Amino acid sequence: MNVIGISALYHDAACCLMRDGKIVAAAQEERFTKKKADPSMPVNAMNFCLDEGNISILDVDVVAYYEDPVKKLSRQLWSGHDFLDHSMRTKMDPGRPEAEIRKLLGYQGEIKFYEHHLSHAASSYYFSGFDQAALLTVDGVGEWATTTYGYASKNNLNLFEEVDFPDSLGLLYAAITSFLGFKVNGGEYKVMGLAPYGDPVYVERLRKLIRSGDGGSYFLELKYFDFINGNRMFSDELSDLLGEQPRHPESEVLKQHTDLARSLQVVLEEVLVEKARYLYEKTNSKNLCMAGGVALNCVANAKILRNTPFEKLYVQPASNDAGCALGAAALAYMEMTDKRGKIEKMEHVYYGPEYSNTEIRKLLDSTSLVYETFEDQGLLLKKAAQDLAGGKVIGWFQGKMEFGPRSLGARSILADPRDAEMRNRINAMVKKREMFRPFAPSVLDEKATEHFDLDHDSPFMLETCPVISALDLPAITHVDLSARVQTVSQKTNPLYASLIREFEQLTGCPIVLNTSFNVRGQPIVNTPGDAIICFLMSGIDCLVIGDFIIRKENNSIVLLEYMLQNYDQFKKSDVATGVYTFI
Repeated sequence: MNVIGISALYHDAACCLMRDGKIVAAAQEERFTKKKADPSMPVNAMNFCLDEGNISILDVDVVAYYEDPVKKLSRQLWSGHDFLDHSMRTKMDPGRPEAEIRKLLGYQGEIKFYEHHLSHAASSYYFSGFDQAALLTVDGVGEWATTTYGYASKNNLNLFEEVDFPDSLGLLYAAITSFLGFKVNGGEYKVMGLAPYGDPVYVERLRKLIRSGDGGSYFLELKYFDFINGNRMFSDELSDLLGEQPRHPESEVLKQHTDLARSLQVVLEEVLVEKARYLYEKTNSKNLCMAGGVALNCVANAKILRNTPFEKLYVQPASNDAGCALGAAALAYMEMTDKRGKIEKMEHVYYGPEYSNTEIRKLLDSTSLVYETFEDQGLLLKKAAQDLAGGKVIGWFQGKMEFGPRSLGARSILADPRDAEMRNRINAMVKKREMFRPFAPSVLDEKATEHFDLDHDSPFMLETCPVISALDLPAITHVDLSARVQTVSQKTNPLYASLIREFEQLTGCPIVLNTSFNVRGQPIVNTPGDAIICFLMSGIDCLVIGDFIIRKENNSIVLLEYMLQNYDQFKKSDVATGVYTFI
């Protein structure tokens, strides 16, 4: 049975192919179009999935769509959006998803629609490997729901309570993100990274923005917000409450900004921990599954695990809307098998495109780039490890691309975590982003407990923990002495694990700095061409791509500049950045 799952027409569009309960392929549309968080119907991602599955559109048994467009329209109309406005009509048309699936994807078979938060919950539970679990989904908004509580056992999944729009933890976080001068629909992770630099001096004032109710309910004090009108996230009364003016984008980050970020993080964690405890009381399960954009807040995830009775936590690695494609596919598969199907646990995220050495060499030979070839993979790894130990920043392009927002050793930028200057160098010259942004460590799974206060695997980099290593690791240790850890397994990514082992043999350190292979504001690289251009336009020293290594020192700067001037790769995102995307 071939099931296509789709999330689209909101943000983070994606497609996956599930065959008989197993993920065959999954990818986000932004990786193909170069539009960050591209919301378009994922034509390119679907074509990839079909090719990877060696099938045509005629072989697809069902397409599963990740939300209910009619229910979503009711919320849009309630919010005051004018369906009669010609410029809005297409975006609000509840028939648009089916029409685009028919026209753009060429699919004429059965389409099943599932509610947004049900897709979120399914994306976490069905791929967790748990026999039973409590379910918590938290995001900006789906159709109406912004937070849901549920329980799943075997193949039965039930959401028994929800918080509805406009009350939303995701929108609370987005509003303060906007107040701090960062883009919504993407800049929220910057606020999380900024928070440890501040003090929680605004906590009492921020608590006035949200009131906890009975059970799982909570309520926003709407006078401080303006997102219902779709113009901006916050009202002037928020400035009055905080005694501060909104930060201008790209201006200097001051103490009051770090303090506000810290205070927001504290308030978010308080509410999440309180509601997670309530969920435990309702379900009495030791396992918790989470999804939704707020579940990407790895600091809050760690607080939930450490401050509630839950013993095990699984967060869908593509916890944003992209992961809903997986959830919708799982729901359709279960429905079509009368819940007798079995879905494989998601052990890794390597479901995207990969490229052969023949394809990579053909591309390299079409340029004037000087490169080295290593037919002996062991020698390639030794050379790469030597470069890391020698202070070089490496672009690492190997195997199948990751699905979801994290680079986990397939499309990564790597460096030595022991180098005190490395963090500033990568932020300034490589990623070209804010200096306060932290970097994550990738550590061999068998060595993780020696260096981090972590008693379980963390393959998807979705929780933080204290750094306890005897090694000095300044490049991956945040200002609060924590790190967002990825544990690397020989089973799921043997090449990456082997590289780290080579680095350990040279340095005694079984850890590398790992960040996503992109520059600020751009999607993670997908193709060898993407990787080469990102390598050229950043401060990366060498690119390890397939069996080849390209070094800046061996290539003419004039040539590199010429190639950049004649390569139009990236495009402006279609997703709004001043107010949350409600349409």
